[in-house]
Amino acid sequence: MPLGQDGPSWKKRTEDIRRIYDFREVLGTGAFSEVVLAEEKTTQKLVAIKCIAKKALEGKETSIENEIAVLHKIKHPNIVALDDIYESGSHLYLIMQLVSGGELFDRIVEKGFYTERDASALIRQILDAVKYLHDMGIVHRDLKPENLLYYSLDEDSKIMISDFGLSKIEGCGSVMSTACGTPGYVAPEVLAQKPYSKAVDCWSIGVIAYILLCGYPPFYDENDAKLFEQILRAEYEFDSPYWDDISDSAKDFIKHLMEKDPSKRFTCEQALQHPWIAGDTALDKNIHQSVSEQIQKNFAKSKWKQAFNATAVVRHMRKLQLGTSQDGPGQMTPTSPCHSDRLGFGSSNGSDCERSPVNRSHRFPPD
Repeated sequence: MPLGQDGPSWKKRTEDIRRIYDFREVLGTGAFSEVVLAEEKTTQKLVAIKCIAKKALEGKETSIENEIAVLHKIKHPNIVALDDIYESGSHLYLIMQLVSGGELFDRIVEKGFYTERDASALIRQILDAVKYLHDMGIVHRDLKPENLLYYSLDEDSKIMISDFGLSKIEGCGSVMSTACGTPGYVAPEVLAQKPYSKAVDCWSIGVIAYILLCGYPPFYDENDAKLFEQILRAEYEFDSPYWDDISDSAKDFIKHLMEKDPSKRFTCEQALQHPWIAGDTALDKNIHQSVSEQIQKNFAKSKWKQAFNATAVVRHMRKLQLGTSQDGPGQMTPTSPCHSDRLGFGSSNGSDCERSPVNRSHRFPPD
């Protein structure tokens, strides 16, 4: 159904969203949308508003309607919430929970102390949230570090999952086979264009766990075809010296999530019961220097920016706390609100981002 016609009752009509919200500054821009920091006039609550131009979405309505349907269905402490939806003649406005604590990689680099136990706690939260999604019949299909944000400045242990543009609600008898996701994080069965299931998310969590323990991704090559060959073979290593001080339990955990055969791969429930998550096998040795150096080398700042440009939000929140003046929208350089090097761009399951050469998921071998 074309956007703008009578839709679900949870959409509220408005002819001027600025009567309800004061727009503060642009946090990100994409091919079809713009994300802005805004304040609700009646409550003074800060939110992130995804403003989606209907005209630019003509013929691609299924994509955003799918994202809205997923967001409207879920409510979990580790998932960015959709608070409200407004619709005007020209735009859709998704009123999103403001996640102001910064991006995952930023916070790890900024820490002076970081251990396996910290990584285990992060992965546990991700597993809890993804298990919730799977129990709801939802497959995220694009889990990656760029979609993981800290909730606030003073609660640095809480991680939030964002960006549900490629998520899929499983239907009765439906089979997922569309190749989508971000190169470097997608499961072998997706690249093989075979029917796949919730297990693709578990593979992605394994990739994220790998990165959190060494600072570089498990698969790398400048050539996409060779990169995909590595993933199809589930070909990765625990390189020395970067993994020398990492526990065998952590490596075992990753192996079970990055199992080539999806039928043998850990589910979220199984992963949550692994000793590295549920037990006491995660080590307390400080691995911050090695991990942060590799993160900065392999994930350059311009490559891990994401939808809610959390760094800009942090800057704004700190100004509010300090009582200093705000920058206007014209003083910020908008960054892409999501990553367009996803597979499946342009399909009905694609994102609303422009294609861009940045954020390739190549791992460069450690020096």
